[in-house]
Amino acid sequence: MRINRARTRRCLAALAALATAATLPTLAASSAGASPRTTSPHTDSRAAAPRAAAPLTVSLPPAHAGFDYQIGGAYTPPTGVSVVSRDHTAAPAAGLYNICYVNAFQVQPGDEGSWDSDLLLRDASGAVVYDEDWGEALLDLRTADKRQRVAAKVDGWIDGCAAKGYQAVEPDNYDSYSRSKNLLTSANAEAYITLLSAHSHGKGLAIAQKNTSDLAGDHQSTGLDFAIAEECGTYGECGDYTAAFGNHVIVIEYTAKGLKKACSGWGSQLSIVRRDLDVRPAGSSGYVRQTC
Repeated sequence: MRINRARTRRCLAALAALATAATLPTLAASSAGASPRTTSPHTDSRAAAPRAAAPLTVSLPPAHAGFDYQIGGAYTPPTGVSVVSRDHTAAPAAGLYNICYVNAFQVQPGDEGSWDSDLLLRDASGAVVYDEDWGEALLDLRTADKRQRVAAKVDGWIDGCAAKGYQAVEPDNYDSYSRSKNLLTSANAEAYITLLSAHSHGKGLAIAQKNTSDLAGDHQSTGLDFAIAEECGTYGECGDYTAAFGNHVIVIEYTAKGLKKACSGWGSQLSIVRRDLDVRPAGSSGYVRQTC
């Protein structure tokens, strides 16, 4: 979970699976109140990655719908909520549109041993490169082989999301290249997330662009269907996402000021919620949830 310059982490289980092939069938994922969209990823000249051979239909979250961000722990959704995002280890909320959160570009603290050693990004001295704010090792996405191997593991989580009945997936830390000491590039990130997009679509799941507004204009080539933007009101970035995704943008703010700004500019068009920074479950100390 990227909060522009800050982020909260949730415990994610480690599963493994093989990467799927690039040819995907036409699929339709149905859900309560979901709006269908046809996506047809095409070749990105900067990064080779598998592409769908035919147009693909997935269901997007309904625009301007009641939303709740529950990646810190699942609980009964508040009245009026029709879209929920939960960690991939949790069960989806019955009868709602559910988005499945996965930490796709970095490693949970202490989980380095669950990854092949060479898939951890290392500097010239051989030291693992960490996101220093959150103690998370970055994954090495510099070669096509490594991207395929990392994607195979994350695809296992995505498979679990589909099996549980989620309608979409939310791969976090798309912007980890910006914390890589210049070892990773945006092209590496886009080539890798295109693999995740192809696999998600093959499972009938829509896939969100999580933050990283400067790459939103490339969403068609990377196969991303909608956006989840943390603090775009606070940082004046919501327009960057709507320019690419229209009103299929979900906004999460973490301050009263940020919520006010997001609601003032986008409250009539986008799904907007304020949550506490740790995204605590309802009923726990520090829990905050407000809307426009």
